[in-house]
Amino acid sequence: MAKWHDLGASEAFTKQPVTEAHVQGQAYAISYVNGQFGAISGVCNHVGGPLGQGRVEGEYVVCPWHHWKFHCRTGKGEPGYEKDAVPMFEVKAENGHLWIDLEAATKRSHLPHPPHALARPIVRAPGPVRVVGISTTAMDEANPRYSTSEVLLEAALDHARAGLKAETQLIRLSELKFRNCEGYYSKSARACTWPCSITQMDKHDEMEQVYEALVHWGDVVIMATPIRWGGASSLYFKMAERLNCVQNQVTIADRVMIRNKVAGFIITGGQDNVQGVAGSVLGFFAELGFLFPQFPYIAHSRGWSAEDMENNMAFVANSKELRDGACELVERAVELSKTLLAHTEAQEAVARGGRKAHRMEGVGKG
Repeated sequence: MAKWHDLGASEAFTKQPVTEAHVQGQAYAISYVNGQFGAISGVCNHVGGPLGQGRVEGEYVVCPWHHWKFHCRTGKGEPGYEKDAVPMFEVKAENGHLWIDLEAATKRSHLPHPPHALARPIVRAPGPVRVVGISTTAMDEANPRYSTSEVLLEAALDHARAGLKAETQLIRLSELKFRNCEGYYSKSARACTWPCSITQMDKHDEMEQVYEALVHWGDVVIMATPIRWGGASSLYFKMAERLNCVQNQVTIADRVMIRNKVAGFIITGGQDNVQGVAGSVLGFFAELGFLFPQFPYIAHSRGWSAEDMENNMAFVANSKELRDGACELVERAVELSKTLLAHTEAQEAVARGGRKAHRMEGVGKG
């Protein structure tokens, strides 16, 4: 049975292709395309984005959050995804007013979308401590150059693997093709999703490798960065912006994705401001949920007046002290990781014992 509702002057809905309307707490996307009115649910199938605040391409309303498309009058998804549809509603224009039937003419339907691999539960697989090295040095891979921060990172990983019997993985951000953060959080906190909205939409986006290593695989992360104009590298900030989706889960879902993981840092450069860079990266990784060993970074700088990079590179290349420092950094990080993992294992053993006792008690009562 129809439940017609007066939306107001029809002219108000002709000024732009799609207008958001609210009736009795429900959102609607009212369209005016090719001289015809249409009405569909204002709630996107994906993660509830506001369709009425979107735009129109052809005859499809485009969600402003993640760009899902639905026909402005039928509610069906874009070609190839017609079965992924939002409800449509009948509308009519009478006596200068636009009316909508609040009883949906069609139902919402979802195509089955297999979850992204990153969306799986975060469970540490058994095995030795796993150390991820992340080099943030900007590099032309076809014409590589010497990177002081990456050389020390490689020394740390070599020591972790050979001396500490840890599993290791090196990620060079310069080798990855990944998009800049596109500001989904700025649209709405809920528009910044896990896995990252870009990762879900773009199967070629290689930031997935960083997410996999930090969230699912690694126990220890050693990040290396050069100093660039008093700050960390541009690739570090590009990565950090994309990691906002991890921190955002804490903000909107009370879901801490980084637990019992350790981070340390290697900072080098021909310029000064070591402490400024260290403070910035420590603050960010702390917000993600990482813990830090005592003395969580090593650093080298010859100061602002020593802009002779050839000599700076030679100094690092020949410095046993810096290599030893990198090895000692990873030792501290791995030792803390082992302590955290042992504590977690002990807690889980107690919990398993409690569950077993509870089951036995239940058997006895039966």
